[in-house]
Amino acid sequence: MVSNDNLTEWSARDVLSAFRAKSLSPVEYLEVLIEQIVLWQPRINALGDTYFDDALLEAKRAAEVYSGSGHKARPLEGIPIVVKDETEIAGRRTTNGSLLWADYVSEESDPIVERLIEAGAIIHARGLTPEFSVPFWTHSRMWGATRNPWNLDYDVGGSSGGSAAALAAGMTPLATGSDIGGSIRVPASCCGVVGFMPPSGRIAVPGPWGRDDWSHVGPMARTVADTALVADLVSGHHVRDHFSLRERMQIGTPRADVRGMRVAFSEDLGDWPVTEEVRAAARSTAQTLRDLGATVESVDLTITRDEVRRASNAHNASLFAASLRIQIEGVEDQVNPYVLAWLDELDDDQTPTSTFEGREMEAAISERVDRVLSDYEVLLCPAMSMPAFAAGVDYTQEKFFLDGVERDSFHDLHLTEVFNIAGRCPVLAIPAGRSADGVPIGMQIVGPTYRDDVVMPVGAALEAAAPWPVTVPTP
Repeated sequence: MVSNDNLTEWSARDVLSAFRAKSLSPVEYLEVLIEQIVLWQPRINALGDTYFDDALLEAKRAAEVYSGSGHKARPLEGIPIVVKDETEIAGRRTTNGSLLWADYVSEESDPIVERLIEAGAIIHARGLTPEFSVPFWTHSRMWGATRNPWNLDYDVGGSSGGSAAALAAGMTPLATGSDIGGSIRVPASCCGVVGFMPPSGRIAVPGPWGRDDWSHVGPMARTVADTALVADLVSGHHVRDHFSLRERMQIGTPRADVRGMRVAFSEDLGDWPVTEEVRAAARSTAQTLRDLGATVESVDLTITRDEVRRASNAHNASLFAASLRIQIEGVEDQVNPYVLAWLDELDDDQTPTSTFEGREMEAAISERVDRVLSDYEVLLCPAMSMPAFAAGVDYTQEKFFLDGVERDSFHDLHLTEVFNIAGRCPVLAIPAGRSADGVPIGMQIVGPTYRDDVVMPVGAALEAAAPWPVTVPTP
């Protein structure tokens, strides 16, 4: 455990241990986090609405529990958590990063929020998101631009960017994200934190989104063990998601041991324009696994960006885009240009794909992933083509260049969307290095369908062998 001077760096598990030992009060801990938020929020703009007064009341109740008066301490008793401003909390505003939702107050909490509260967690703030979680950066007319704590010139990724930035800046030990194309894993990579995209159905998603097998919600944290702790507690069937699995995730503390494991390795999934810095970080991570006793082999896995783009456009046109068109009709002037640009991309697709053709592509891509994972226990690959990019720029209005070549900001910058297509695979995003500009680089650990128990130990072993910085230095 680190010194008391570094409470903002502690893992949630260490904080809980201190609560139980009565060496740290939930009130004292939350007050330290609030001080950190006051320090960092003006610099990075990671948070939207905050609930400090109510959170302090909840922390006082938690302190009474640990003192012996009240109910038995629950698994997350008194632990603060940031919830993405897309996930609904009963009685709280959910803005979705949109001026159109500025006054919307949720009547019912999403299942993941219900279970976090039932476990004793305290929601003290909202993590910012771009409007309707559309792009892979985090800025909006509603909230402005969110900046990377490691280098303020850079973005935090999207769409769960506020959650990732808040973790990196020590504003919270835990956060939530959602992921329909990489929205947990991209910001985890950009900000140097851990993000878990559970296999489809593991953590309940309410309403029509629970019927979209690309759509996931999951935990984000600074350690693999904390991520597993939350995933265990929020998994399982919920009546608001008919497709949610009855089996609950039960990882406990992941065993940091990869001896004898067979690991497939791909630097670019065969077609992504991965920069040399990212390739070097990927090779270093693969070598660390070899040093730890795993067999790591490069595999011939080729998935083209064009087929992913076409499958993505066909899939999203039938649900996500259809929902957006209804919401923005007649008020397009209040909507961020990147939302309109994304919808225009679907309309202007020169190779339009029917829903059935898109499903055929999804099946073919998933089969290629599954064939690799029938011979190996996990697949290791980068999360992003590059480290984080410049903050506050709408790359649908300005051209994006990578290594001197113009690229598609929706599909060329990340290697994550493949695993929304293969959405029954659990994917753990972990830090794996930093660029020359100081911003983190992340990797994805992809497991066979529903083998959450495999990806967590690999992440824990890498974390133990090459510990990554848990928070940025105090400004």
